[in-house]
Amino acid sequence: MKQLITYYILSIVTVFTVTMFFSCKDNYNEVQKIGISENEPIGEAENFNLKYTDSGKVTRHLIGKKMFDYSNRDFPYYEFTNGVTLNIYDKDKKSTVVSDYAIVYDKTSIIDLQGNVVITTHDNRILKSDQLYFDRKKEWLFTNFPVTFTSGQDVIHGNGFDSNGEFSNAEVLEVTGIFTVEE
Repeated sequence: MKQLITYYILSIVTVFTVTMFFSCKDNYNEVQKIGISENEPIGEAENFNLKYTDSGKVTRHLIGKKMFDYSNRDFPYYEFTNGVTLNIYDKDKKSTVVSDYAIVYDKTSIIDLQGNVVITTHDNRILKSDQLYFDRKKEWLFTNFPVTFTSGQDVIHGNGFDSNGEFSNAEVLEVTGIFTVEE
């Protein structure tokens, strides 16, 4: 009789153990989110000065006043609320991108620059607009907002812009005026 009771207890413990084992699931990501609101950034940075290097040489230099990291969201992004300056170095050539606001979407590789966007290339071509998008995967710049593009002696105004990242095929869309400045 004592063996029978021990057998039943052992069987019940085994059933409970097996049930608990199969009912467990991996919820490590959910545990990480405890205490973090999805509407709040997971990180913040102030007065940052980041340098990206490749083979010991600085290739990009990012400067800004405030950045919020929303990588904890289903559609992660980084927000630069108080302006950003990006210097891009290619050999001995320097190009600069400046804007009042920027947002970087990781999943789509799109950078949305807004407010007083100015791009100055290494060969002194200047693009100005209120908003400009950059596709990092395709290395493509585009906008449908009014633009002013200065290239050499020409100042071109239009409604839209399309170009590769090197400006080798830059095109002002819906041209509203071309002015030639003589020196």
